[in-house]
Amino acid sequence: MAPASDSFNQTSNTVCVMDASGHVGTTLTERLLQRGYTVHAALQSHGESRLGELSCDKKKLKVFNLDPFDYQSILDALKGCTGLFYAFEPPQDQPNYDEYMAEVEVRAAHNVLEACARTETIDKVVFTSSATAVVWRNDRKSMALELDERHWTDVNFCRNFKLWHALSKTLAEKTAWALAMDRSLNMVSVNAGLLMGPDLSITNPYMKGAAEMYEDGVLVTVDVDFMVDAHICVFEDVSSYGRYLCFNNIINRSEDAVELARKLTTSAPSYPKSQDQDDMMIIQQRISNKKLNKLMVDFKSKSQEC
Repeated sequence: MAPASDSFNQTSNTVCVMDASGHVGTTLTERLLQRGYTVHAALQSHGESRLGELSCDKKKLKVFNLDPFDYQSILDALKGCTGLFYAFEPPQDQPNYDEYMAEVEVRAAHNVLEACARTETIDKVVFTSSATAVVWRNDRKSMALELDERHWTDVNFCRNFKLWHALSKTLAEKTAWALAMDRSLNMVSVNAGLLMGPDLSITNPYMKGAAEMYEDGVLVTVDVDFMVDAHICVFEDVSSYGRYLCFNNIINRSEDAVELARKLTTSAPSYPKSQDQDDMMIIQQRISNKKLNKLMVDFKSKSQEC
């Protein structure tokens, strides 16, 4: 990757983070400010956010109230921006994924991408999707198959097994890609694994089907620092294109699975001290993030001081 100064002059660029109220959005906002960007932080909730906890200089931070179903509020947040980092957060009155959430998320994605197409200053969109938009397929148990960003989750499979998170992420991302191609928008997607953060719990909708993902060798996680670095890398690198599977850990050993279960619930069983051969079994990894790793090999994540 070329030095940031060769591809983007951060000090003169304004970008929008939408939604900026979650753990990833807040961290991404802080990191972008540290790198010299002016940031439009679009908050879906009109209530409190974590932006007050930012330790860096907020002179280049502008906060906007966002309603993904109010087209004008999207346009207001995007005005003057050269880039958008977009991640969908479920509405506060409907925090859990169900069979109707796909329609909600698709509408939001369509509105945001259409607004980007009408904002002349937008040069690039980074669309946050999920690894669940990759891994659910009828042929996923084929030993010859290694999943990467070229694969798509089967929406009919999701409907049959009520995998609403995967269904929503897949349909929303496909909607975004269709609109981006139709309107000649420069877009990349980051298909992230399960985010390991302070809000992680057993109720996380990503966890639906976790046992099957584990058995298939495709249960992957990502920490917030790596995920934020990946977003900035694909935005700044002019050679980035298409989709990028984003994870930095795979759960494919028994002790890994138990450790994850402990983080999700206090009632998780303890890992036995004596391990037999079955306990030490390692499930073959069948998902690849080589494309992202290759792009990030020279990425400098260290930010300038605030």
